[in-house]
Amino acid sequence: MSAPVKLALSGVRKEFRVRGEREAFTALDDITVDVRAGEFLVLVGPSGSGKSTLLDLLGGLDKPTSGQILLDGSPVAGPGLDRGVVFQQYALLPWRTARTNIEFGLEAKGIRRRERRRIADEYLDLVGLSGFGDRYPHELSGGMKQRVAIARSLAFDPEVLLMDEPFAALDAQTRESLQDELLRIWKATGKTILFITHGIDEAVYLGQRVAVLTSRPGRVKAVVDIDLDREGDPDVRSSERFRELRHHIWTLLHDEVARAQGLEQAALSADRRSTHV
Repeated sequence: MSAPVKLALSGVRKEFRVRGEREAFTALDDITVDVRAGEFLVLVGPSGSGKSTLLDLLGGLDKPTSGQILLDGSPVAGPGLDRGVVFQQYALLPWRTARTNIEFGLEAKGIRRRERRRIADEYLDLVGLSGFGDRYPHELSGGMKQRVAIARSLAFDPEVLLMDEPFAALDAQTRESLQDELLRIWKATGKTILFITHGIDEAVYLGQRVAVLTSRPGRVKAVVDIDLDREGDPDVRSSERFRELRHHIWTLLHDEVARAQGLEQAALSADRRSTHV
């Protein structure tokens, strides 16, 4: 029996009005995909495919022009503690320690100080930062800061964890290490995760399924099942199956990247013509 749908996007479209233009700018069009409870779904797409716009909609920071987003069957109407968000930039409060950054969402839930500390220490341990609770952000490496950000988003027990290219600013070695950590945390917590990236290798390594977005306006071009033996193969990134899946997703994305570059060149040419009129 399959898990119930946790997050459902149906016909999601997002337009933006552009000053001086008659037609609206369409960032997303007819995004339809279900994320099941406990699933790790990755969205991958070229630059300009509306990935971050979609995360804003999922986080309740903006509303779709049409379509709907449901969490446990109820419409997403604004920000809420039922969704944890991890951004590329760590967004830690510099005047708070690692522990008190993690406690931030717990304070919003009205949890008492002693219990907040207990929970924060539990999640510091989960992300491998026991002993670093009293450090301030400027005393932590980039990878450690992102671990704190993940712990903060998990500590208030959200229904879904939304992640917007959280490892993009890190060096390759740290990025791969945190990918492994994230998979371990996902298995330990059973959280539903929607992870956005432009990296094909990252998408294949992390996702149970990978949804491939088109160039602007972003649509779901395909959803690819990832059937890697992560448990039995200690070097799964070097396996033949990994290479096959990577090539398949690269093929799906290749035309979209070329089309996105063509649209960008056309826009630049039109802009140059207008400035010479």
